[in-house]
Amino acid sequence: MTTASAPGKIILFGEHAVVYGRPALAIPMTQVQATAEVTKASRPGIWIEAPDISLFSDLASLPSSHPLAAVIQGVFTALGIGSLPALTVQITSTIPVASGLGSGAAVSVAIVRALSEFLGHPLPEETISALAYEVEKLHHGTPSGIDNTVITYSRPVYFVKDHPIETLQVGTPFTIVIGDTGIRAPTKESVGDVRKLWQAGPARWEKVFDGIGEIALKARKVIESGEVQFLGPLMDENQLLLRELTVSCPELDRLVKAAHRSGALGAKLSGGGRGGNMIALVPQEKAPAIAEALMSAGAQRTIVTTVKSN
Repeated sequence: MTTASAPGKIILFGEHAVVYGRPALAIPMTQVQATAEVTKASRPGIWIEAPDISLFSDLASLPSSHPLAAVIQGVFTALGIGSLPALTVQITSTIPVASGLGSGAAVSVAIVRALSEFLGHPLPEETISALAYEVEKLHHGTPSGIDNTVITYSRPVYFVKDHPIETLQVGTPFTIVIGDTGIRAPTKESVGDVRKLWQAGPARWEKVFDGIGEIALKARKVIESGEVQFLGPLMDENQLLLRELTVSCPELDRLVKAAHRSGALGAKLSGGGRGGNMIALVPQEKAPAIAEALMSAGAQRTIVTTVKSN
């Protein structure tokens, strides 16, 4: 038996604009994770057990476009294995689906790690990330690559599409409260809607993407210099641009307002939007009260995380 896990992730700044070549900042979320367990099977074939989504199937019965089938087949292709062994892949996850926490990428990374190790040929991180990225295309259509990157390497990253990975240096720890609207919001849909906006008026939306990108650049400098008190206003500014992109929603706006009322220094949606999660920068001592206020305002769950200095 071989087991491997992968964390979730949260985007701090840059969502949507990152698809169009602007920078984004993201951190791993170790409080939630996906786990893959690979064991020898007593019956022929490759069997997939994913109880969280009520999936119990053999690989041959799934279409090649199914994300789980695609990632498993991707491992065999990468390793040059043509004769498929008899085995079972069991997947469990504590990461909410379609909530902006990187559920799909985490599952892919966990499977690649566990399966390649089980087969005796552990794959390097670069290959793991590349295989997960291919599966991200099935989940999101035109992914930026940030989910598979931050989850594979499990460290804060400064990310620009098609550029080398840069680790984000954190000068001073800061605390984030995450509020989950409970609304499943597939990133593929919001990314597709933003693309339609951009295609209908590229000049206008390029300016919005530029604005989001500039905020991400400022945020990196603030985080690395340790002047994290300036992150709050940058979050608020970013949220206004995301609302202009039509990816916020009443539930997210309500949580943002509740966070501010209860003492947050700044707040914004995180991820694709239209549901999923919002994040708030908070004084550490106020985190429990702000989390409680978010629950009272309709959040289905909250997570408090501290981004540690490195």
